[in-house]
Amino acid sequence: MAVPIAYNIRNLWARRLTTVLTAGGMALVVFVFAAILMMAEGLQQTLIQTGSPDNVVVIRKGAESEVQSGIERDQAAILETLPQIAPGPDGRALAAREIVILITLPRRDNGNPANVQIRGVGKPSLDLRQQVNIIEGRAPRPGSSEVMTGVSIARRFQGAGLGESLRFGMRSWQVVGVFDAGNTGFSSEVWADADQIMQAFRRPAYSSVIFKLADPSNFSAVRDLIGNNPRLSLEAKRETRYYEEQSEVMAKFLRILGLSLTIIFSLGAIIGAMITMYAAVSNRTAEIGTMRALGFQRRSILLAFLLESLALGLIGGLAGLFFASFLQLMTISTLNFQTFSELAFSFTLTPGIFFQAMAFALVMGLVGGLFPAFRAARMNIVDAVRAS
Repeated sequence: MAVPIAYNIRNLWARRLTTVLTAGGMALVVFVFAAILMMAEGLQQTLIQTGSPDNVVVIRKGAESEVQSGIERDQAAILETLPQIAPGPDGRALAAREIVILITLPRRDNGNPANVQIRGVGKPSLDLRQQVNIIEGRAPRPGSSEVMTGVSIARRFQGAGLGESLRFGMRSWQVVGVFDAGNTGFSSEVWADADQIMQAFRRPAYSSVIFKLADPSNFSAVRDLIGNNPRLSLEAKRETRYYEEQSEVMAKFLRILGLSLTIIFSLGAIIGAMITMYAAVSNRTAEIGTMRALGFQRRSILLAFLLESLALGLIGGLAGLFFASFLQLMTISTLNFQTFSELAFSFTLTPGIFFQAMAFALVMGLVGGLFPAFRAARMNIVDAVRAS
């Protein structure tokens, strides 16, 4: 017959201190594990949400990002004649020539320099990015030394707020607007007129051409048309796929780092659970002997101790995830390995991360209680009763 679950609950309650300490160790490991996964997920979602499935990004073949790309003016003109491009409000092709430059700006908090991405944009750029909303001021005027900054940049960097000025490209640039692009990478950029940026940095070519498809299902045909044109040497990607690729290297690094740290920390938590369960077996030798004498089988004793250990893992997992969930209230910044620019993002807890963390906590509980449970199940009835 099976050991009542109430027996396990009473024993955990009777050993409240050791239960809390053991579950606390597991909670710490789960917290670290979940935090790293949430960081990687937040980074990926920030970049993926930056793109629109209707938009196409065209860059030079072999370039991994806009920073490494170059598109000549005549190539950009050819792209703008594609019949698959949706018309804009003025009836012209909804396509924007853009240039991306990296500069360094001092932080507001400590004055240390950090890389910031400057995006030179055209008039259609705002129509292509519906997620970008100007919350203060206005958009820069074409042909002027004016910029507007993403809300994350305005908050974190000196001279990036409305009415302030930035110094780069041997010029002073007046901040005339602040925009909010939500949880996307655009919030970590500075936007200015593309032609002015090219003049300031003496760049003869654009970084990319962005356009919206009139029919998103025509993407494959457009991609092949651009890729097979010998005059272009360019490649087209859906904007969502382009930004997904930008996040892959960093997200993979974070997950590997998180897994490595978690494995190291989990060894300590497993050893703690094992010590706790061995102590429980030692203190309850007489109980085990009495239960065996009453007819409880070895597998019932084994299952009872495993359930206690799994309960410790469950408590630790839920506690760790509870505290990790508060990380979603934070916004942090890091260096994007693909563009080498500053990127702000938030921790993101998903159902997948929740179940992964809970599974990891239960595995720690199972491994930590396995050997003590086998020891309890193998006890001889007579020896156990005599120990009392």
